[in-house]
Amino acid sequence: MQANNVVFTTEEAILGAAELLRQGQVVGMPTETVYGLAGDGLNPAALARIFEVKQRPLFDPLILHVATADEAFGLAERVPEAARELARRFWPGPLTLVLPKREMVPDLATSGLPNVALRVPAHPVAQALLRAFGGPLAAPSANRFGRISPTDAAAVREELGEAVSLILDGGPCAVGVESTVVFLGEGEALLLRAGGIAVEEIEATTGPLGRATAVEGRPLAPGQLRQHYAPRKPLKLVREAGEIPARGDVGWLAFGAETGAFPGVRENLSPTGDLREAATNLFRAMRRLDDDARVGTIYAVPLPTRGLGRAINERLERAGS
Repeated sequence: MQANNVVFTTEEAILGAAELLRQGQVVGMPTETVYGLAGDGLNPAALARIFEVKQRPLFDPLILHVATADEAFGLAERVPEAARELARRFWPGPLTLVLPKREMVPDLATSGLPNVALRVPAHPVAQALLRAFGGPLAAPSANRFGRISPTDAAAVREELGEAVSLILDGGPCAVGVESTVVFLGEGEALLLRAGGIAVEEIEATTGPLGRATAVEGRPLAPGQLRQHYAPRKPLKLVREAGEIPARGDVGWLAFGAETGAFPGVRENLSPTGDLREAATNLFRAMRRLDDDARVGTIYAVPLPTRGLGRAINERLERAGS
């Protein structure tokens, strides 16, 4: 045992977590993207507990996590060939596919929408827990709604405390931002959320993706609300580094080679300008600046809009909205 409800991941811990899930309780689960708050994806009472613990609005749909593509597609009414091809390329991994749902999927999981969001995570602990549980797990990020997503077990503990029965410690998340979410209908492919797989990689399979955002404030997928991923302190996006005030109470989410001294607190997402490294470090760096008593305001400059830069910028924009 590490600290109260945080445990090192062992076979015994995974079996214990699976039993808690069968009882309708919620568990902190590592994935390669961020830590999830897992509950039985087919049990409305467990789903309601997820919404309650996260303080998440009921109109914001959840993602169901399963161990294999076959299990995922068993929850869908129709599976276009494009979905199967994306699954072959990117599952297990940080891709969520949104497909028409079967009746067995509770409306609470989809917030009453006719489509269900499905993912096969790559993290070995998530895979082991899914296999031990034997069914789909809803697992939105394990934080209070709208706050910075957790990328290690300590952050889950800090966010949710004893409201979570058990937190499986699977180490820091390798990807660091949530999954890319794609809707696939008959002859239609839409990007609902940029994430851990670059849009360019997906479009190599699907062709150009359309764009879809929340309709009249109601999200079609997780992470579409205007304000999300937010620190407690103000976060301001500026066009270039020269606009960042040179003061001791300023936190700077930097990227690329550092030039000159800075009187505030600088967290560099990737000194070498590596977008994958920046994604891995994003939420952890945001959380450190948010917790630093010296920092009053956090500043950031948008990253290059290629690869995972699009996903990072999307999160910065929502955090600062």
